[in-house]
Amino acid sequence: MRKYIVFICLISIFVSCRQEQKEVVTQKIQYDVNIKSPDPDYDWWIQNLPGPQREKLVDMIIDGALSGKFQAYDYFNNPITAFDVSKILSDTSILTLMAKEPPYEYFDTTIVYAIQREDILKIRFLESWSTDPENLLFVKKVLGVAPIAKRVDPMGIERWQPLFWVYTDDEFVDSLKK
Repeated sequence: MRKYIVFICLISIFVSCRQEQKEVVTQKIQYDVNIKSPDPDYDWWIQNLPGPQREKLVDMIIDGALSGKFQAYDYFNNPITAFDVSKILSDTSILTLMAKEPPYEYFDTTIVYAIQREDILKIRFLESWSTDPENLLFVKKVLGVAPIAKRVDPMGIERWQPLFWVYTDDEFVDSLKK
C-alpha cells in the first residue's frame, strides 16, 4: 500500500512539474468563429457546428444572459442587466423619410428590428493561450464569449453586431474590477 501512495505522490509531482513548463503565448486573444458555414461546398465541419449543437450553444448563451443566470457585460466591460440584454436584442432605428406623394414632406419613423436566434451566425471568443515548448501542446482557456448577429441596416448594408460578453473565467472578471 505504501508503494502505491509513494507512486501516486511521484506522479503528482511529475504532473505538476510538467504543468509549470507551460509558456504563455498570449494572455488575451480575440477572434470570431463562424458557427454556420458561409459556403455550402465546405465539408460539414469547416466553419460549422451541426444544427442542434449550434442552436443549443446560442440558446445557452442568450437564455443564460436573459434570465440573469450568466452575468452579461457590454463592450466596455460594464455589467449589464437581463433587461439591458433584452433591449440589445431589439435593434431600434429612427429614420427620416420623404413622403412618396406631394408635397414630399420629410417625416420621422421608428423601425424596430428584433434580432432572432437565426441571425446569430458567429461567436467571438476571448482566450488565453499557453504551450509546452517540449511538444508544442497548446492549452487554450476561454475567458469569454460574445454572440454576434448578422444585421442588414435600412440602407441594405450588411454589418456584424457583437451583442454582449459573457465571461467564463472568474479570475478574468476579477481583473476587470481593478
